[in-house]
Amino acid sequence: MKVHFPIKRGVVLDKTVGYVYAVDGVDLSIRQGETYGLVGESGCGKSTLGRAMLKLTEPTAGKVVFDGVDLSSMKGEPLRTMRRRMQMVFQDPMSSLDPRQSVESLLVEGMRAHGLDKGKESTGRRLRELLSAVGLPSTSLRKYPHEFSGGQRQRIGIARALSVEPDLIVADEPVSALDVSVQAQVINLLEDLQTEFGLTYLVIAHDLAVVRHISDRVGVMYLGGLVEEANSDQIYTEPLHPYTKALMSAVPVPDPVVEDVRERILLAGDLPSPANPPTGCRFHTRCPWRQESRCDTERPALRELAPGHKVACHWAEDIRDGRIRAHEVKPQLTQDDWDTGADDNSLAGPASVTETLGP
Repeated sequence: MKVHFPIKRGVVLDKTVGYVYAVDGVDLSIRQGETYGLVGESGCGKSTLGRAMLKLTEPTAGKVVFDGVDLSSMKGEPLRTMRRRMQMVFQDPMSSLDPRQSVESLLVEGMRAHGLDKGKESTGRRLRELLSAVGLPSTSLRKYPHEFSGGQRQRIGIARALSVEPDLIVADEPVSALDVSVQAQVINLLEDLQTEFGLTYLVIAHDLAVVRHISDRVGVMYLGGLVEEANSDQIYTEPLHPYTKALMSAVPVPDPVVEDVRERILLAGDLPSPANPPTGCRFHTRCPWRQESRCDTERPALRELAPGHKVACHWAEDIRDGRIRAHEVKPQLTQDDWDTGADDNSLAGPASVTETLGP
């Protein structure tokens, strides 16, 4: 899958002067009935990938195969019909709900579009079942989005996705805008609904604790590409890619003794521009284990190092076995930043990349 957005400039005629490589060669599969967690920094292309899977954003190249059906060339009515089986829960529950529509209108709209509105009595019963499934009273049908809290609005968004009886739900940051206590309620709700309706989830999130709790398998994205993929336990106990190691080292450990002595990996600089990604390995400009050969020139393929554990790193085995040691990385200012005059904060990054925290 590739999704490239053109960069246009010009006063009279827009001329394409480059592309933003939001998603640049991601290949993954989600098994029926599982929860696949997708994590990574802001701007790495997670949400774009999720939208492209549902063709809300048109892919530049590649294809999406859903239950044996290729969606790449689908348009019009066939695509609309197929979308009944694929729904999305958006990140911001307030902006994704029409403030002028009541909850009943929001839920019935999709049912009518897909021919599931069989009559007033059966539809009313179905709406009450949906609200009950997401933990809201039936009196909510007459209310409007502004009358609910953030957690309740997210529940309405989940109910709207369930209203057309989908098989796959793409949940884009489903709990990031919610309080911690409400996050737990929504996560537990998603798990209960999966058990009840046999749903398949793609959960896009920043919170690694949330992803670990809810996911069967986890994929880590960096600058438009997938750098590591494994089951939830593997990727949290033994991360193999340098970027994943840095992510996991930032997760707090609820043990003060372990927290004081464990190794922390601090990455130098900021995420490079997706309009001008580094050559070779996309992570080599910030990687503490970068080598002179291959890293700068050859982009690593996602390969399987252990059963179900895939890594896109030339030296993953050597790093794991301790044959390659971490070294200092100095922040780099890319040529693209000079050309565009963009505000670059990468020079403010820390000079050291690894440290052991003492008392």
